[in-house]
Amino acid sequence: MKYGFPGLDHVRSQSDYVLSYDRRNRVPHWVFEHLTAESVAKNDAVDRAKSEFRPDESIHPFFRAQNTDYRRSGYDRGHMAAAGNHRLHQKHCDDTFLLSNMAPQVGQGFNRDAWNTLETYVRKLTKSYINVYVCTGPLYLPHKEDDGKMYVKYEVIGSNTVAVPTHFYKVIVSEADDRKLHMEAYVMPNKVISNDTPLKVFQVPPETVERAAGLLFFDQLNRQQLASINGKKV
Repeated sequence: MKYGFPGLDHVRSQSDYVLSYDRRNRVPHWVFEHLTAESVAKNDAVDRAKSEFRPDESIHPFFRAQNTDYRRSGYDRGHMAAAGNHRLHQKHCDDTFLLSNMAPQVGQGFNRDAWNTLETYVRKLTKSYINVYVCTGPLYLPHKEDDGKMYVKYEVIGSNTVAVPTHFYKVIVSEADDRKLHMEAYVMPNKVISNDTPLKVFQVPPETVERAAGLLFFDQLNRQQLASINGKKV
């Protein structure tokens, strides 16, 4: 990817996105996409209804998530690379349905609502920018319990113990016609979020995501050269 990958752990290159797979948690570390107006445009030749959720056979069976892990779990198979971002070819859309691109997400009120709103916002950026680069992934954030201590706790589902992230992030770099670059970063909790909550509530400094994820995003890009971060001039 043009401005560098966040890491090189168990990388898989699909037809229209790249991911790093977390074998222990059976979800991605990160998923990287390059979006343009053409790649997200409506295409009658591409139908997501023809795509099927399926295990990623390139992952060793010990570490592979299965559809049965999600069944009756109460969680959606949440896309990290959104199907709606990959409309140039049917295969591009099909590849987003690999389970290596999924993580368990709360369905109603999150995956189908607030998270979808963020995905739609990212697609709309292609109307204003010639290139949109987006990195998406899970987080497992600590919280303080009654004993005053901090813990990282998360549920696992299915016989393959697929981890349920506490939060999800997106870090975005948009390139304008004048080649100026604009960065945004979002962290959303994996829970029901009110529909009237504006996206700006979830904006965070990019370094907040980096510290939490243990990754460096767009590390070949000097941030002093960015035109803006979260809408503020650098």
